Amino acid sequence: MIAVAALMAVSCTGEKKLPKIAIAGIKIESCTFSPALSTEESFNVAIGDEIYDMIPYLREGQPLRERAEWVPALVARATPGGAVTRETYEKFVGIILDSLKANLPLDGLVYDIHGAMSVVGLDDPEGDMLKRIREVIGNDVVVTTPMDLHGNVSWDLAVNSDMICCYRMAPHEDAWETRERAARILIERLESGKGKPEHKVWIPVPILLPGEQTSTRVEPAKSLYDMTYPASELDGVIDASIWIGYAWADEPRNHAVVMATGDNKENVVKAAQDIAQHFWDVRHQFDFVAPTTTLEECLANALKKDAKRPYYISDTGDNPTAGGAGDVTWTLTQLLSRKEFRNANGPQLIYASLPDKDFVAKAKEVGVGGKIDMVAGAEVDDRYAPPVRLKGTVTAIYDHPTNSEVAVKVGSIDVIVTEIRKGFHKEHEFTKLGLNPRTADIVMVKIGYLEPELYNMQADWMMALTLGGVNQDLAGLPYKRINRPMFPVDKDMPDPDLSARFVPFVK
Repeated sequence: MIAVAALMAVSCTGEKKLPKIAIAGIKIESCTFSPALSTEESFNVAIGDEIYDMIPYLREGQPLRERAEWVPALVARATPGGAVTRETYEKFVGIILDSLKANLPLDGLVYDIHGAMSVVGLDDPEGDMLKRIREVIGNDVVVTTPMDLHGNVSWDLAVNSDMICCYRMAPHEDAWETRERAARILIERLESGKGKPEHKVWIPVPILLPGEQTSTRVEPAKSLYDMTYPASELDGVIDASIWIGYAWADEPRNHAVVMATGDNKENVVKAAQDIAQHFWDVRHQFDFVAPTTTLEECLANALKKDAKRPYYISDTGDNPTAGGAGDVTWTLTQLLSRKEFRNANGPQLIYASLPDKDFVAKAKEVGVGGKIDMVAGAEVDDRYAPPVRLKGTVTAIYDHPTNSEVAVKVGSIDVIVTEIRKGFHKEHEFTKLGLNPRTADIVMVKIGYLEPELYNMQADWMMALTLGGVNQDLAGLPYKRINRPMFPVDKDMPDPDLSARFVPFVK
């Protein structure tokens, strides 16, 4: 191939040329069951040299930084949310294409995506974007595509990616390790002259489950993902990966996928087929990573005298880290109506969080210790409850240029209100507001499975099956466009064809 052959050329000084590799991509998880939309303002965008600070393995002094001539185009990341507006998508793609055109020819591309982006009026945006990139960079360029395991791998994405892989852990503690590994393997293939692998196979698995039922902390996902390690070490196999897919978007590409790439045809097929078959065989064993029940029952357990403290409750239905609008007020409305929390001496409950820019502005105006009486939330998603009235005392203000936050004491509940919706993952996000998530009686977070820091702080934990755009009741979601039959929506479906499908390389 032209790109690989060019690397074998030797300069007049006798030194081998460094491979010229671009990096570009858009990363977001988009819920199509939420009325929210994601715009340019939703993204943290790095263009050109700004990308070096965003990508840990490309920072100054990192080994991979010195092993290639890098062409940083655009990398945009956003907290999971609603579908991306077409205008925002086209603007980002346009910047990427212009940057790539200005830096031709290329030897490689790191296509840095999540894999579950939805765009208004467009199916499979990651596949569409890569096809448009190929039209600019050509088909000889070797493309590696590292992804989130909750992404979706369409046929078009598989065709236009030469090497592809995803995380092996949920929660994603191996996220940067995976992305660095993908870049390193790309460099090694270019340096050695091997270039594109000889084979890649794709197996669609008709399973669509939420991350809360497929965490690798527990079985059967733990053992399923453990299979990818030895499979990727088979002779002539570059990588074997499993995509759970994204359950809260209604698109034909939303389902599980197993893929393997490499130079040994027999082992590539074996790696993918063995994993896909085991995936299907254990489908009935998937269950929630924590006990799940109604909000009322979660609170009943948390309020028992012998309950362990702190008792964590996941408010799952409007989880912004899965794509929920983040401003659904249904759960908080229920909490404020309970007599246990009406008195300041009641059980201490921290609620994180609710976005409302106007409320934060008013709280900053009255200041710490000031009284506030104002409604908040439900500006984007008011399908389940209207804005909630928060009448209490401002106890803390965290001033920030882009997302100030306040804590308001209402009875015995500390409600965190933010300017922009966010997920709470770490202890310092509470302590900067003077709240201690280690000593509170109950901590309720808009999240699904607990991220590592929260998980390590809880003494006990339940997941409340609450209302919102990322409702855990998948069978009750109004799917119209996913491929059917699909497990578990169609529990008694026949066994599918799980034979490996060879994916052509673009030529």
